[in-house]
Amino acid sequence: MSASTDSVPLRILCIHGYRQNSGSFRDKTGALRKLLKKQVEWVYMTAPHSVPQRTEVVQEQDQKEMAKDEEDSRGWWFSDVQARSFNAGQVCEASLGLEESLEAVKKAVKELGPFDGILGFSQGAALVAMVCALQEHNVPSDFQFRFAILVAGFRSACAQHEKFYTGTTLTIPSLHVFGQKDNVISDSLSRELLPRFENPMVLTHPGGHFVPAASAHRQTYQEFLSRFRK
Repeated sequence: MSASTDSVPLRILCIHGYRQNSGSFRDKTGALRKLLKKQVEWVYMTAPHSVPQRTEVVQEQDQKEMAKDEEDSRGWWFSDVQARSFNAGQVCEASLGLEESLEAVKKAVKELGPFDGILGFSQGAALVAMVCALQEHNVPSDFQFRFAILVAGFRSACAQHEKFYTGTTLTIPSLHVFGQKDNVISDSLSRELLPRFENPMVLTHPGGHFVPAASAHRQTYQEFLSRFRK
């Protein structure tokens, strides 16, 4: 099938954040989809683990926004095995559910792929970093992504996951996006992931815990994605 270069969209697998699902994340990235319309085909998947409804009082504005995702809340792994809960800052020896999530991504690639790239948000971005490590150090790999976009990503504080952060730097081209007023995943926490990647591209925004998609961000996204246009 012949087509002009501009008409061939990049296919990106989208990995939602904790307490979200494919539908809610699709809604939350509506502005990004509009910003990059005709350039990207977005494919969303849902994490395999149901998250118990929380009972704690939510105070932070970013967390209030997250609370709207209570219906069919999903997660990629739990840092507190007993409570089946997750906190990015929680130091733990072992987690629950990561292997099932990695298998779910493999299945999505096999059934919905091929994909040019992968995008993750928050806990999903942390998962994307792990996927990139597996792709780099396991040949042949179940993953063949050409690039990765990590929004509000972070290094897992679980000792069991340290294997994803050792070895040579990851050569997959990456764009790291974080907000300077993010009260859920601080920009300093996101920056800890940068040394793991070779020549990472960075996009910062003045906002909080969300995927930025203002017109001011279009150039950075397009500049990054233009390297992979077919």
